[in-house]
Amino acid sequence: MAARTGAAGTEAADRVMPLASGPPPSRVVISEVQPIVEGGRYPAKRVQGDHVEISAVVCADGHDELGVRALHRQSGRGWAAVPMTRAVNDRWSTSVCVRDLGMHEFMIEAWIDDAATWESRIERKRLAGIDTHLDEAESARLVAPTTHHVRSEVHQLLVDRPLAGFSAWYELFPRSTVDGTARHATLRDTVGRLGHVADLGFDIVYLPPIHPIGRTARKGPDNALEAGPHDVGSPWAIGAPEGGHTTVHPSLGTDADVALLVREAAARGLEVALDLAFQCSPDHPWIDEHPEWFAFRADGTVAYAENPPKQYQDIVPFHFDTEAWPQLWEALADVVRHWRRLGVRVFRVDNPHTKPFPFWEWLIGEMKREDPGLIFLAEAFARPAVMTRLAKVGFTQSYTHFPWQHAPWQLEQYSTMLTAAENIEYLRSNAWPATPDILTHELQQGIRPVFVERLVLAATLSASYGIYGPAYELMESVARPGAEEYAHNEKYELRSWDLDAPGSLREEIRRINTIRRTHRALHHDRGLHFHHVDNDRLLVFSKTAPAREHSISADVHDDPVMVVVNTDHWNTQGGTVRIDRAALGATGWDHIEAHDLWGAGETYRWEGDHAFVRLDPSVSPVHVLRLRPAPADDEVDRLP
Repeated sequence: MAARTGAAGTEAADRVMPLASGPPPSRVVISEVQPIVEGGRYPAKRVQGDHVEISAVVCADGHDELGVRALHRQSGRGWAAVPMTRAVNDRWSTSVCVRDLGMHEFMIEAWIDDAATWESRIERKRLAGIDTHLDEAESARLVAPTTHHVRSEVHQLLVDRPLAGFSAWYELFPRSTVDGTARHATLRDTVGRLGHVADLGFDIVYLPPIHPIGRTARKGPDNALEAGPHDVGSPWAIGAPEGGHTTVHPSLGTDADVALLVREAAARGLEVALDLAFQCSPDHPWIDEHPEWFAFRADGTVAYAENPPKQYQDIVPFHFDTEAWPQLWEALADVVRHWRRLGVRVFRVDNPHTKPFPFWEWLIGEMKREDPGLIFLAEAFARPAVMTRLAKVGFTQSYTHFPWQHAPWQLEQYSTMLTAAENIEYLRSNAWPATPDILTHELQQGIRPVFVERLVLAATLSASYGIYGPAYELMESVARPGAEEYAHNEKYELRSWDLDAPGSLREEIRRINTIRRTHRALHHDRGLHFHHVDNDRLLVFSKTAPAREHSISADVHDDPVMVVVNTDHWNTQGGTVRIDRAALGATGWDHIEAHDLWGAGETYRWEGDHAFVRLDPSVSPVHVLRLRPAPADDEVDRLP
């Protein structure tokens, strides 16, 4: 048929795909491969021992039988084939256990299985009473039992240490680890604090920057613009004549003391996290040695950090748009290498959203190629698009806006966003109820139910969480006037803490960390599900345990866990929960036994799909319930 022409020239004929000789195009189509991130641009993330569900929609025209399998390997090794099975709407899936650290690859392979197609045709004819002798003869002549092979693109899967997916962090200032005195403590003094942190059940002890602190524009107490002769300054103002990012503050100790701290922490089941704050004080040696890495103002002075109306006169940012960016990037990579040589494998990164995405993608990629077990926590209280981009380019975990989510609807909406759709494949949230920079108005009330509620929420909504101690466990609540941060802030002055002070949350912290360790439902965020309750002051959510190759230990349980929280800190609240049994994996249970791990150990019996809950915050603002099927003849209390 002749092509139509007009003002635009030849139309359809120019768009016809030219035909080539050889076999016809494959009739098999592979689409919607999972898990992938941004169409395969970035790897999905898992931890060692995870069972990864690999799936894809695979179909072909007609009624032919298909063969589908997943091919999986750790990069650089041979492919292993795993058969896939068909479920609803032509989605095929299988499960692969990932054991080795580092980058893995997978793809989908599919084909028309001619032998199986003939067998199916013959069997259907037999059932219908139709003669099959010709079909049997033709099937016997098959030479190639499969045709129309097709493969998907190769996709990546990054496998981290289990600590990357499940961890409890404890932040402390090493210079304030001597109780009862204002003396500047050392890293060797900090060794003495490790037993306390381990006893509370934490996995990681995180230290703010431990480097020399600049003297120019040093901040005084409570962020005062002028410092006295004995004021210690902010650890984030890094660099002085004594050295920069690879030097230990002389008052804290030496590299040998860092190595000692790492060893002593490991002996107590802890890892040390150091702060990566890629910024300088005006006194940093690099400003004289590498002025090309910094921006200078019209008057010739080096530009300090600003985020109007905030000004940080004691901090100088790097100029990442410099033409000498390759040298700057390598120097910052050498900072990580320096501390890694001393045994540090966990890094909390300060304000990563103020540095280029390509830099982080390069740096983290290079560092993890050298040591796949490295962990990078992004302190990115940024817009969600920026926070998620940082996670895509390589950050292992990310701080979130959890501190400012208070009402049940806010907590549900925000947590659902973090775990929804593709986000769960690469974004690992790390919830902190407070930091040295964040003391919310809710915590400023200074009442115990608030601190308990926020602790339990952080520790159960997120598989990784942290507290700023000892301030949080001692319920420090006094804010600097006009600010949402602590008064007498440790960022600017030495503090002495009485760890045995009356009213400490030590027991509550130890209890929630024990619950976390012993219930695998809380080891990840994929099983997070919110249940409807008819009281808008109550929040009810559950988590279920992921599949693993084997149990971590005999003391670790796979039961679903349900958390009930009263966000009214002053009044008793009750309501009826609509239990989503499917989300709990409890559709076959006649009755549910709910054992409160948090309170006095009460056990309740729930019948049907509804349960009434009531919490008095003066007694306890939370339930943390282990759910199991209840024996039919079990006699237990009903939830009041």
